[in-house]
Amino acid sequence: MSVSSTSVLPETMMVMAISKAGGPEVLEVQKRPVPHLERGMILIEVAAAGVNRPDVMQRQGIYPPPAGASDLPGLEVSGRVVAVGEGVSSLGLGDEVCALAHGGGYARYCAVHETHALPIPKGFSFVEAAALPETFFTVWTNVFDRGRLCAGERFLVHGGSSGIGTTAIMLAKAFGAEVFTTAGSEAKCEACRALGADVAIDYTQHDFVEVIEHVTGGRGVNLILDMVGGPYIERNYQAAAVEGRIVQISFIQGAKADLRLLMMKRLTHTGSTLRPRSVEDKAAIAAALRAKVWPVLEAGRCRPVIDHVYAFGDAAKAHERMESSAHIGKIVLKLGD
Repeated sequence: MSVSSTSVLPETMMVMAISKAGGPEVLEVQKRPVPHLERGMILIEVAAAGVNRPDVMQRQGIYPPPAGASDLPGLEVSGRVVAVGEGVSSLGLGDEVCALAHGGGYARYCAVHETHALPIPKGFSFVEAAALPETFFTVWTNVFDRGRLCAGERFLVHGGSSGIGTTAIMLAKAFGAEVFTTAGSEAKCEACRALGADVAIDYTQHDFVEVIEHVTGGRGVNLILDMVGGPYIERNYQAAAVEGRIVQISFIQGAKADLRLLMMKRLTHTGSTLRPRSVEDKAAIAAALRAKVWPVLEAGRCRPVIDHVYAFGDAAKAHERMESSAHIGKIVLKLGD
């Protein structure tokens, strides 16, 4: 297969691999072959890689990569295109991009499909750009596509200080919604308010159902984005407006619920995953982001919240930070300039 590159690429590269299932200490630097490019693929020399909860779950052995995916963690990267495979038409050598990866982001080089890469927004650093793909793909497809959030609606996102949460707050506010969120401390709630949340609820001190009922005069919220599950499922039904929508993106605390209230309030409870979706599905999300969200980013109306940047060799510390849940926003590994 024909491949064009900026120079003679090395045969091997340094990666951060999962040596076995376990704690952060099982992450180790290894040497691996540079990825081979299939048709439609580009090779990115990685400058920065986002750290996400699925990386931690994969390391723990509870979220194995899907068939055909790299066994290396890392679902989002930024950097420069250094090689293009046959059939690539939208990107060229030297282009600076951020991209959604099918795994393999914790490495010096990462291969992604050209349609899953986006130009780095004007004025954004590589670190900021690496914090975009996983959360922005997830929020756009679940909140605006599947969840159909419209201007003027009331929107609740749980875990408002997380990477997903901070992104959801900013985008929902940018597109005209009234934003509610939950977080685990007053400091985190204050950070959420600073990002645009109209109501931030410290779930360690207050019942979000009671607060929402009071603030909305019993009307509830139109859309809920939840990754908690478990007891939150029925409480979401209580907090939702009649004919409201709930979008589930994870079930950290389980997936069982009493569905009677869902029926009585005529609710829609849906959900999705991102990583197993087809190349075409992810390409459609990328195209929507470029058309509708990239202008918002470049206008300065929304910018990723960076909690901490770690050197590549400190990936274990990055995972410790993620597992502590003390972070506000995104955690990023830096590999280059």
